[in-house]
Amino acid sequence: MMEIFFETKDVFQLKDVEKIAPKEKGITAMSVKEVLQSLVDDGMVDTDRIGTSNYFWAFPSKALHARKRKLEALETQLAESSRRKESLQQSIEKSKIGRQDTAERAALIKELAALRRKNEQLKAEIGKYKECDPDVVEEIRQANKVAKEAANRWTVSCKRRKHG
Repeated sequence: MMEIFFETKDVFQLKDVEKIAPKEKGITAMSVKEVLQSLVDDGMVDTDRIGTSNYFWAFPSKALHARKRKLEALETQLAESSRRKESLQQSIEKSKIGRQDTAERAALIKELAALRRKNEQLKAEIGKYKECDPDVVEEIRQANKVAKEAANRWTVSCKRRKHG
């Protein structure tokens, strides 16, 4: 379909394209309108309404400029990605300094893992004895005191109602 516009460098109405496309390019007559609308939606073919008619056109120079802009954008994106990759490579190299795989480093990593496991075990053991924690015991005492005072208020209030 684009060849019709590029070869003739002309402006067409829909009915003209519907006549030319099946004859010259083998596009089925039923799909010409849909294909043309798709090209308009993609910005490859321009359209304008003049009076009661719609006109369609596409010039090779516009397509060339669009491809050049796209190429420039992709080249800029590629350059940015290359700079970012280089920056990340440098960062990786910097982080590797002092992290060479040595026997000492492997031993330290193993020791760190063992200490972390021990830490988890100790935390679990502390959890078992949490009820003996002075702060927890004090909270329980305070809760008991409040509950006892509330029970006494209810008891006194019930006695007053019976005898009152």
